[in-house]
Amino acid sequence: MKRENVIRLVSRICIVSFIIPLILVFVAPVSADSPSEDGADVDFEGIIKRENTYDEYISKYKGAQRPSLEIDIPVENYIDTDMNIKVYENFEGSEGKSIWTDEEGYITWEVEVPQAGLYSIYIEYFPVEGRSTDIEREIWINGESPFFDAKHIILSRVWANAEPIKRDNRDNDLRPRQIEAPRWQTAWFKDYMGYYNEPYLFYFKKGKNTVKLVSVKEPMVINAIKLAQYPDIPTYEEYIKSCYEKGYEVVKTEPIYIQGEDAVYKSDPTLYPINDRTSPNTVPYHRSKIRLNTIGGYNWRIPGQWITWNVEVKEAGLYQIVIKGRQNITRGLYSNRKLFINGKVPFKEAENLTFKYSSTWQNFVLGDGEKPYLFYLREGINEIRMEVVLGDLAEILRIAEDSVFILNTAYRKIIMITGRSPDPYRDYELEKKLPEVIATFEEQSKVLAELSERFVNYTGQRGSHNAILDRLSYQLKDMVRRPHTIQKRLQQFKDNVGALSSWILNTREQPLEIDYIIVCHPDTEIPPAEASFIRRVIHEVSAFFASFVEDYESVGNVYEEGEEVLTVWVTSGRDQAQVIKRMIDDTFTPNTGIPVNVKLVQPQVLLPATVAGRGPDVALPVGNGEPVNYAMRNAAVDLTQFDDFNEVIKEFHPSAILPYRFEGGVYGLPDQQQFPMMFYRTDILEELGLEPPETWEELYGILPDIQKNNMDVSVPVTVNNDPWGAMLTYSTFLYQRGGQLYNDNGISSALDTEEAIDAFKEWTNLYLNYKFPLEFDVANRFRTGEIPIAINEYWLYNVLQVFAPELRGLWEMAPIPGIRREDGTIDRSTTSGGYGVMMLSSAKDRDAAWRFMKWWVSSDTQTRFGRELESVMGPAARHPTANVVAASKLPWPVQDYKALEEQRKWVKGNPEVPGGYFTPRHLNNAFRKVVFDGADPRETLLDYVRIINEEIDNKRKEFGLKLRDEVK
Repeated sequence: MKRENVIRLVSRICIVSFIIPLILVFVAPVSADSPSEDGADVDFEGIIKRENTYDEYISKYKGAQRPSLEIDIPVENYIDTDMNIKVYENFEGSEGKSIWTDEEGYITWEVEVPQAGLYSIYIEYFPVEGRSTDIEREIWINGESPFFDAKHIILSRVWANAEPIKRDNRDNDLRPRQIEAPRWQTAWFKDYMGYYNEPYLFYFKKGKNTVKLVSVKEPMVINAIKLAQYPDIPTYEEYIKSCYEKGYEVVKTEPIYIQGEDAVYKSDPTLYPINDRTSPNTVPYHRSKIRLNTIGGYNWRIPGQWITWNVEVKEAGLYQIVIKGRQNITRGLYSNRKLFINGKVPFKEAENLTFKYSSTWQNFVLGDGEKPYLFYLREGINEIRMEVVLGDLAEILRIAEDSVFILNTAYRKIIMITGRSPDPYRDYELEKKLPEVIATFEEQSKVLAELSERFVNYTGQRGSHNAILDRLSYQLKDMVRRPHTIQKRLQQFKDNVGALSSWILNTREQPLEIDYIIVCHPDTEIPPAEASFIRRVIHEVSAFFASFVEDYESVGNVYEEGEEVLTVWVTSGRDQAQVIKRMIDDTFTPNTGIPVNVKLVQPQVLLPATVAGRGPDVALPVGNGEPVNYAMRNAAVDLTQFDDFNEVIKEFHPSAILPYRFEGGVYGLPDQQQFPMMFYRTDILEELGLEPPETWEELYGILPDIQKNNMDVSVPVTVNNDPWGAMLTYSTFLYQRGGQLYNDNGISSALDTEEAIDAFKEWTNLYLNYKFPLEFDVANRFRTGEIPIAINEYWLYNVLQVFAPELRGLWEMAPIPGIRREDGTIDRSTTSGGYGVMMLSSAKDRDAAWRFMKWWVSSDTQTRFGRELESVMGPAARHPTANVVAASKLPWPVQDYKALEEQRKWVKGNPEVPGGYFTPRHLNNAFRKVVFDGADPRETLLDYVRIINEEIDNKRKEFGLKLRDEVK
């Protein structure tokens, strides 16, 4: 009986324990402190918004008129400037007066506006010689910047092929160099991201107004500025009717072919002729040799980029235009282009021509899908220009980018309460503490769901491109419904926002490759774009067998090996090697008569090849430690033996030469130099009421304000067992205290000095006392705002410019913090890393090798290489040249270049010594022991100094160099 009672009691307990959680599950979602599923409890008044946008600005003037007036601003009648303005008469074929404006400064005009309203701004400008990058200006109206993106007005330059396409001595086409071809340009002030299909509108009051242009990048000559309305463009129906009324007729003529690679002008130096060997129908064609037979492709993808071709017709009239092209990159999407004929968009439909995805070449007949469009061409030469636009995607991407900004802001607000690693079992009551975040999630869920539907309408299908929009929309909706789960899903939310940002970048790209353009009669039979099956098979088989005999390691002209031929090995990439070889063939060899063979090799190949006696005469780029490493083994040449050595190194900061000095000699010349800079988010510091720090004390002073909001400051750390990051940070503290790494030219470690120990303590205190992060992705966390201040080598600048466009104008680069001296100066000393060029001892003709080396590191060569490399690979590949003269000519904005040069003054190089590889290795070991194991900093560092000194002694003994005991 007792047993049955016990069983009955246990059964009842089990039933109750099962029912109660079920009741809680069903009741919890509708509890008083949880927003309802339909959003009824969400307060939309406090949602997070992106401020100072163009949409917000233009909404203030919804009822404003758009007067049909054209108001000229005489450019020579400026009322204020801080530039040295030059006034020209009939400059470069223009009529009337023009003015030259500098790459920095401002100029202000006063304009009388007879009728208040919204006007667009039109400019005629001439891109004079500068740093070979786009011209950038800020526009201020009546003393104010009207909206945020008015500070980013971009005006393109004009580029062209420097020469016709030539071939090397192996029958491969050589890519023509891209040079500026300045000519008068016209433009409307518009959004350079392409998010608005029409120019900006600016409100001007009746009466006197001021217009100010502030220079951000590059000089230009201005001939005219006008306030006007962007012209209405007729529809195709109206356009063709007008053509017939004017008596224009369809011209019967033989088809006119314009090869894509024969473009006469382009907006960007990356739009050079390219090679396609995937089809035997590309013109011209070769089964295995390089033929530059197309243009565009992935390089022609950014909104605002344009290419111009000339077409000559013998008779004025109406023509059909057919483009043999291929859009084989963005699957499931269109590429959009705007078409200009002789500088004007002929009709509305030409503002947004679409090119569908296809893995093969297609003949795109420009038309409405049923019948072709007819275009009027005048007799003689006509210009056909195609410009990348976003078309119907523009508004979708603009709203999505605003969502990224808003959701990143919401994420920062959440981690201010929860931290980046919240307790998953704690209820932070975010719906009470951050009601504006919950409201924002509710709104953004609906925004993203609507964008997904609009994207379906745009593409005609629901596919992978909708996935991130749908996923993030659902997650936001669910977090509104169940706010107590937000902290558990914070990382997933952050990843989804990052994925949305990447989606925007990828979707914004509009690639299109063009083989040729046909201008013809509508009844003309167009040749097939793709080859027949049989011809494709023959092409593939012949290309396969040709691959066994083609030399893919050598670049450009190849000369027979001999005493007079210089061999240069390039250890970077093929694009860099091709640029180097082209510069050698068109400049170095013609001027010196020295033939050069260039080979592309892997860095690890250099040492065994040299040991085997099969190495090159010159190698580049090589790491800073390599020249001294080779010199110790008598495998590198001392460059001080050449009479003009001291003249050559005048163009370098002493810190760039130091790593190549050894025992009184110099065994390399600097090619690249990287040093740390401070990057900071201006929007976040402004939100927190903080100023960017000038000294470490100021940084420590603002750190509590940053960290109490669960954000971080970062400095370089060891990544993937590479101790360079740690070395960079420690050397900064060491040099700012007046310390050094080694004694007496590397005979022993100097890390046992008081300066070195103090620097080590401060370095470790960053993590012990100030809790700096040890593991992080600096680019991503800077992008999200988790790290509003980051000290990093300045390659981060290029990454942020290219991969975080939503942050434009929200961050800056400045010199690193330092120590304030008694005289008030701030010591910002730091170290640098980089690459150099060295001559191997096996060089047959050392004089020829030296002539090549000094040519390569000269300011003219480095400037051209930097510009051409950027023209080939884009702004992300900006060359960090060590030549200070060349650095001043690369396409940096003035403010950023000045910051770099200010920091460069304080750079001190790290010397390379025998056994020196133990220094970063054991410095990192000492750091780990102190930070992770809690060891004493002084004792730990001194223990490792003994180990470092033992290795230095061993290496110096191995190479027959003086030891510490012998010096004493």
